[in-house]
Amino acid sequence: MEALDRLLDGNDEHVASVSDDHFEGVRDGQDPPVVSVSCSDSRVPAESVWDARADGDLFTSVNVGNQAWAEVDGELVVNDAVGYAVSALDVDLIAVLGHTGCGAVTAAYEAVTGDGDGGGKSLPPSVEAAVGRLKPIVKSAREDGVFDADTPDGEAVNRLVEGAVQTQVEFLVRNDAVPDDVAVAGLVYDFQKAYGDDDGAAYLVSLDGETDSEALRERVSEAHRDRVGSLR
Repeated sequence: MEALDRLLDGNDEHVASVSDDHFEGVRDGQDPPVVSVSCSDSRVPAESVWDARADGDLFTSVNVGNQAWAEVDGELVVNDAVGYAVSALDVDLIAVLGHTGCGAVTAAYEAVTGDGDGGGKSLPPSVEAAVGRLKPIVKSAREDGVFDADTPDGEAVNRLVEGAVQTQVEFLVRNDAVPDDVAVAGLVYDFQKAYGDDDGAAYLVSLDGETDSEALRERVSEAHRDRVGSLR
């Protein structure tokens, strides 16, 4: 099977790259400082976005639409990976990473606006549920004038991606399951050059609920101030 062979060939390369001390100190446990929530999209490499090469550097949650929440008994709660990271691993930072051109946000946008046909395919119930959790964000953004009928679809989707990240950061900051000493950052991974000219750059759009770009630039080092941005 070609696809499986490709995976195993890749693992051979991984094994060859692992040094003798690669797992030193983490064979029997982990103590990552960060949990990153990113999208399942094949264009978004969960670890290499952050150049996290050492095992134990990063706890990851990867799902449709980079959602930091889940629904339990009709209530939105912190998702399992983030919940475990903040309760059992004592991480210092939650990073919610959206990305330009997100398919899940696009599906929610099309469902709310009536644009598109979903590719002519019905979605599995679990995917429908994931998209459904994003629809309120789209509806709220439309009411607030973030986009209107004259806004190009791609531009509207990327504004909504940013808004979805900011909404989830706010959700995490306000949630009792997240300790007060855990920072929450919201970022957008850009491969459409919507924020700047650097493919693969992650732009900070929220930190602990703060979304004003000027205020955010004051909270990062001077070297990273060009990685603060907003489309809204």
